[in-house]
Amino acid sequence: MSLTDAEAALILEAEKSIRNGIKWTADEDHSPAWEFRAKVESAHGWPLFVKGRYNRRAGTLTFALILKTVGRICGLDMGKDHHNPQCKQVGDTHMHRWSSRYRDKEAYVPTAVTAHVSDPVAVWKQFCAMVRIRHEGTMMPPPPDQGELW
Repeated sequence: MSLTDAEAALILEAEKSIRNGIKWTADEDHSPAWEFRAKVESAHGWPLFVKGRYNRRAGTLTFALILKTVGRICGLDMGKDHHNPQCKQVGDTHMHRWSSRYRDKEAYVPTAVTAHVSDPVAVWKQFCAMVRIRHEGTMMPPPPDQGELW
């Protein structure tokens, strides 16, 4: 399925909600990252979900709104630089937004993100405000990393 710019804008501008709490789980690939996945509901019934990934050691954080039939329609990345298709570096805090020309490959610097990458719960609240998700539950902070065993 192809997604037009107008359809993507409609999804992003519409009110959406997550009813349940969010708890981070260990990455199944055994990296030092924590992850979550949550269903996103909308009055339009779009098949949406959000994925989050936080790696405290690498200083990276990602939240992505995904339409099951297309893929990521927007996402916030922190702690890793991005290179746009036009050969412009965007920076280590950037927001992807769907376009029919570049899909999710083009990014911009979001002025609404002021929280630090080390505070995923605060960044989550800012991400939700930007993409119009009302989170009715609570997001638990990621657990502390386990120290290495000797």
